[in-house]
Amino acid sequence: MKINHKLIVLTFSALVLTGCASVNMAGKEEADKAKQFAAPNTGNSGLYVYRNSFVGKALKKDLWVDGKCLGESASDVFFYTQVEGGKKHKIETESEFSPNSLEVFMEAGKNYFIRQFIKMGAFVGGADLEQVPEEQGKADVAKLGLAQPGTCSK
Repeated sequence: MKINHKLIVLTFSALVLTGCASVNMAGKEEADKAKQFAAPNTGNSGLYVYRNSFVGKALKKDLWVDGKCLGESASDVFFYTQVEGGKKHKIETESEFSPNSLEVFMEAGKNYFIRQFIKMGAFVGGADLEQVPEEQGKADVAKLGLAQPGTCSK
């Protein structure tokens, strides 16, 4: 039996680029409040983790902050949480073979923006993270919906 590798790649690409995964969303009032980008509580840092990439709309990927589940991301959603300021935090995302992580020192009183993006993998799309400047993060998050935190698949 001859396997047509081009057909497999084409089928995989179509699956990754089409469809939409969905997650539980927070209410409009809560989303609007998070989009005000207010300073976090005293001693804390604000953390926005979001996904706005076109690729991988059918995929959901877990996100963790310091080993705790932040939530399961989907296309066009963001999460907001506060973490202790004045220390380094580890943000991780589920990927194809093992989690990808990013460590960021977060000053108290400031907001930080981390973009999750989907990239091609060997079998399924993988995910990675990048810190983005505050103004870009605010502009990106303003167009997204707030996902409910705390539910990871693993």
